[in-house]
Amino acid sequence: MSNTADQNVIQDYLHYLQIQRQYSAHTISNYQRDLLQLVTLASDQNTLAKLTHFDIRRYTSKLHALGLSAATIARKLSAWRGFFSWLAHRQAMESNPVTGVKAPKRGKALPKALSVDDAMHLVKSTLSDAEENSPDVICNAAMFELLYSSGLRVSELTSLDISYTKNTEHLSTAWIDLSSAEVTVTGKGNKRRSVPMGAAAVTALRNWIEVRNTFISQIANADTAALFLTSRGKRMTPRIVQERLKKHARLIGIPSNVHPHVLRHSFASHVLQSSGDLRAVQEMLGHASIASTQVYTSLDFQRLAQVYDAAHPRAKKQNSPS
Repeated sequence: MSNTADQNVIQDYLHYLQIQRQYSAHTISNYQRDLLQLVTLASDQNTLAKLTHFDIRRYTSKLHALGLSAATIARKLSAWRGFFSWLAHRQAMESNPVTGVKAPKRGKALPKALSVDDAMHLVKSTLSDAEENSPDVICNAAMFELLYSSGLRVSELTSLDISYTKNTEHLSTAWIDLSSAEVTVTGKGNKRRSVPMGAAAVTALRNWIEVRNTFISQIANADTAALFLTSRGKRMTPRIVQERLKKHARLIGIPSNVHPHVLRHSFASHVLQSSGDLRAVQEMLGHASIASTQVYTSLDFQRLAQVYDAAHPRAKKQNSPS
């Protein structure tokens, strides 16, 4: 069968997807593009029906060498697999040649981190004088400072008690100690760790606790153990922290989609940039494996590469001779 015949079979398959499967025009267009690329790759073969498992693996390697992403290659393999499954019902085939062929592993996405300037702007920025005096704004300042200062997960932040408590009604899993500038939390795997707090975080927490103590005395049935409280006197939730941080970042003009984990990533990246101590960062983040922390070395390298490209005279692209 010639390439023309293969293309005719592909058109029959696309018609089947449109009429029988009722796929959208956009999806059918993607299938067509992926299948016609297969015809091009298989130009050295007599027919698509003769392709083998080895051929598909070879084509996958070619696509990878061309720089296609793992996600794109996975999509093409899915389109090819569906086509051959349909073709097997129309003519004799030994097997579906795409079965068992996998796309290259997707590279692990690097965590997003704010620049040092943006992180400082985020936690230091204030609003109007009237807003500065509101309990919510003072609470926000303490939460945001602590997230960036200690690299806590948002669930660890909201689990914090104002001090260690152990009684019949409540047992603390996380608490602060301002006298030693230290926060103790119970992270993943029920693993407890203690992390230092910066001076700015300690100051912000003292400001909040002063407001909190007055605020909590005015609310019936308030959670007296919780460090961070909502306007109703209930323990702060991760969702509310996310919403408040995103709103604050938007109001002060930070374009990134800022969420609590961005501050955790920023903490790790900035400490690593300054100290180079991967083990210390691992302990402060509460990572069970050093491999989870090593991603920040890649993040740091990206920053250094950007600085190099911008500053080094031999890194800049040379103009073509006229």
